[in-house]
Amino acid sequence: MVYYLIQEDGIRKTDEKQLKKTDNGICILSWQEWQKNQQWHAFFGIWHTADNIHYCKVESYKDFLYGTVSIPAKSTKEEKQEFAFYYTKSHILLLDKDGKMEHQVQKLAQNTVQEEYTTERFLYDFLQSFVSEDLFFLETIEQKIAKIEEKVLQGNAEQFNYQMLPVKKIITRFYHYYSQLKEMSEELLDSRETFFGKEDEQRMRMYGERVCRLAGETKLLREYAMQVQEVYQSEIGLRQNNVMKMLTIVTTIFLPLSLIAGWYGMNFAFMPELQYRYAYPIVFIVSVLVVIISLLFFKKKHFW
Repeated sequence: MVYYLIQEDGIRKTDEKQLKKTDNGICILSWQEWQKNQQWHAFFGIWHTADNIHYCKVESYKDFLYGTVSIPAKSTKEEKQEFAFYYTKSHILLLDKDGKMEHQVQKLAQNTVQEEYTTERFLYDFLQSFVSEDLFFLETIEQKIAKIEEKVLQGNAEQFNYQMLPVKKIITRFYHYYSQLKEMSEELLDSRETFFGKEDEQRMRMYGERVCRLAGETKLLREYAMQVQEVYQSEIGLRQNNVMKMLTIVTTIFLPLSLIAGWYGMNFAFMPELQYRYAYPIVFIVSVLVVIISLLFFKKKHFW
């Protein structure tokens, strides 16, 4: 359990005794502590059982707001973050599932130095901190897609599906994530008359607009990935067409040669050419001429 006080000039760490004496406090509990320890329910006046976290949402009640946030992992080396929060007019309770919320609050405490800091402003800063650098993250995804596209255009796309599949998966995950945050910001705005002032309402509106922009960026990335997929399919089709064209040329060239070979392979007794001394060289020369004329014809028609 970790405790903080929200003072006019920022966020300061405190203890349990001081937290219970004053308002504007932040309490970070583990998921198990909240589920098992009823004294915290009594202290905050919240007799509500936290749901299992599956996505981002906010539910508005008479005396508090309840929200869950599930943040997708940005790489295979990371794990997704999950937490829930209760927001009352006097306190903020964070339910930590992976032990990372304390670090997030500490970062805000170090960077927050301003006058008239409130619980409403902390909630905005806290939610904002999870998307503050996501635009740069989306730019790295765009760069990955651009590199894959360059390889496709250069004809070096043997591992295209292996490279593109994880990129498309992470784009889809974050598109759903931002869409959920958008609905979450709309629910916060719907609760503005009960829990927020006009200035805080404007901040929540800014948060919602930022999330909408991020959702729009992920949508553009998804369309970009689909375009690269289509380019790859076009390249595959072009390669197949070139192969089929070459096979057609070879077949066309050797068709008359097959006819000549079949003609003189017939077992007829009276074939004067078979007894002629220069028959073989003549057939050989005719076959070579057929190949040369065919190649010149295809070259003139730009078939190769």
